[in-house]
Amino acid sequence: MNNTQSNMSKWSVASRVFHWISAVLLLITWILILLYENLDSNLYIGLHKAFGVSLLFWMIARVINRVFTKAPPALPMPAWQLWVSKLSHFALYATLIAMPLAGLLMSVYGGRPVDIFGLFQIPVFVTPDRSLARFFNDMHTDIIWPMIIAFTLLHIAAALYHQFVKKDNLLARMK
Repeated sequence: MNNTQSNMSKWSVASRVFHWISAVLLLITWILILLYENLDSNLYIGLHKAFGVSLLFWMIARVINRVFTKAPPALPMPAWQLWVSKLSHFALYATLIAMPLAGLLMSVYGGRPVDIFGLFQIPVFVTPDRSLARFFNDMHTDIIWPMIIAFTLLHIAAALYHQFVKKDNLLARMK
């Protein structure tokens, strides 16, 4: 394949930037919650929330980009794999929006504004409600988080399968 064909089959630069920064934001929020749970410093939970809200807005921008950006042609694969790929990508997008949204709602229903890196606060824009705060906490930690782990692992496993088993150079499309 010549260089022109190779470039044509890549995702757009914007899509690649959205992809990798989403991954970095998710990793940072995960590290921050681990630090908070193990070091019990409010600095880490505050940063976790700020990065989580950043991920929420980043994912909204990513969805807008995805709507207006043409995907490269699908690689040859069985129809069921293409279907699983589309479903798992949709699930990843949905959970990466639902997770920080549930976290934000958990905070505001708990009566706590969310500070965004000391630049501004998202105020409590709802009537605080302890039971709703608990509901969104359960969604955030017990339902959406395991889904993100599962779909992220599926995504990585599929990419590695394509790269090292099928040897179809799928990873080059996102580099």
